[in-house]
Amino acid sequence: MENTNINSGIILIPDFSGFTEFVFNTKLYTGEYIVKQLLSILIDVNNQYFNISEIEGDAILFYRYDNQPSYKKISGMLRNMRNAFNMKIQELSEMLNTTIELSLKFIVHYGKFSQYNIGSFRKLYGKPIVEAHQMLKNDFAEQPSYALYSHSFLENSQNKEYELNEETMHVSEVGGIQYFGNSML
Repeated sequence: MENTNINSGIILIPDFSGFTEFVFNTKLYTGEYIVKQLLSILIDVNNQYFNISEIEGDAILFYRYDNQPSYKKISGMLRNMRNAFNMKIQELSEMLNTTIELSLKFIVHYGKFSQYNIGSFRKLYGKPIVEAHQMLKNDFAEQPSYALYSHSFLENSQNKEYELNEETMHVSEVGGIQYFGNSML
């Protein structure tokens, strides 16, 4: 059996830090409204660059088939997503007169994966999908708001255009972690 549906691409997972506490400490309707608004803003800022495979709770599984991923383009998109997320939190906090203690982390990975259909659903399959989910549960990140770029993504990035600098911590086991801090980028 040969699968011709295998392609190289980027896996991007934006995920909320602090989500479990948020769910347990926020009224159902209010929490649902906030999460819907925050997920929607991430989808809007994506501007259809990435396709959506799944939305589960507080995370979106984005993907894009791309033989030459661009670190510069992806890192810029993550900054835009994070800034829009933070502005939406500020707006919702004021509107609902509440404190929303959520931050955003990103996993950016690269590899070969396939896609199959079950009814009207499109599912991704492959080692990079599992690896990206495993990276969400890491012990490397020292701050809640960050982007973790896997070795695979960095190594395949167009013209090796990334530079690990003082904002990015090199983690030999996975790649690089760029911390966002509390301000807008």
